[in-house]
Amino acid sequence: MTARGDFIDKFGGVFEHSPFVAERAYDAGLIFVPLRAKGLHDAMVSVFRKASQEERLGVLRAHPDLAGKLAIAGGLTEDSRQEQAGAGLDRLSPTEHARFTELNDAYMEKFGFPFIIAVKGLNKDDILAAFEKRIHNGTEEEFATAATQVERIALLRLTALLPEA
Repeated sequence: MTARGDFIDKFGGVFEHSPFVAERAYDAGLIFVPLRAKGLHDAMVSVFRKASQEERLGVLRAHPDLAGKLAIAGGLTEDSRQEQAGAGLDRLSPTEHARFTELNDAYMEKFGFPFIIAVKGLNKDDILAAFEKRIHNGTEEEFATAATQVERIALLRLTALLPEA
């Protein structure tokens, strides 16, 4: 078994700024060597889903706005920066950036957490279309959708760090 501190250092950020997910998975004995992306993802998702509503909301709120203030200021985690750049969100026109800002603000006001989508394989138009559709969801539906996207992001991050099978 990997040492707890090393494990948390390596995987504590898989769920954005929420190391409690990795800590609880480790402490519950859900981590098995050799580490594989799918098995570790299953363990961490189990912990995330068992977390309190407030803790899950905290995980959602830990995510940055897409193409938002943190991106402009260079304050994203390296994972988030690479994910957003891969989708072209670092190369928006002024008009596109204004639309993302408008949607980010409206979404945050409506739901109390940022719009979250696993951007890998998507481009800015795909993301904008999903944004414009999901902003009309009800709160419970959108919370569930955002949580599912967080889990997908975690899998993508784990797959980049570990063998899949």
